[in-house]
Amino acid sequence: MALQKKVDKWKMKQWFSVYAPKVFNESVVGEMPANDEKAAMGRNIVISLDTLTKNPSHAYTNVVLKVENVQGTSARTRLVALEQLYSYTRSLVRRYRSIATSVIPVTTKDGIRMVVKMIAVTRRRTAHSKILGVRKEMNQLVEAYAKENDAAPMISAIIDGKFQAELSAKLDHITDLNKIEVRKLEIKGA
Repeated sequence: MALQKKVDKWKMKQWFSVYAPKVFNESVVGEMPANDEKAAMGRNIVISLDTLTKNPSHAYTNVVLKVENVQGTSARTRLVALEQLYSYTRSLVRRYRSIATSVIPVTTKDGIRMVVKMIAVTRRRTAHSKILGVRKEMNQLVEAYAKENDAAPMISAIIDGKFQAELSAKLDHITDLNKIEVRKLEIKGA
């Protein structure tokens, strides 16, 4: 009986260069192994936002990219989600503060469906009626912002913090807010 030679499956894999979407200037994110182009399609890659933007203040945010197109050894991705780390969100919530959270499904001007999960933290303990007012007005402002803007400018504004600053300025008349953050942004359609 002859011995069969064992083939190492790891050595059979190809390496694909992964490119970020246009929002991040299509820079190379990294490499990933796969058996072939079909096996690389549809994979999710989680990467820290600060590696894409070169901004250390984005270290607490993760980006989920999905491989959408593979040509040769290059894999193009699209943005699926932006997500704050739980430890960062937890550091915002302290004693003697109140929070207002909200999950807002929106459709942008160019027809992209998104789910925006917001958190607003007050400077001091606040009455429940004011928290409800913050949540209600925050929902209206986010929906209006999405209707007026395309997906790419909205995502850029969220990454830069302009979106959160604008919301904070508009909601500050209800109660003193310490921080408004987009806890999670899920992009449903492309």
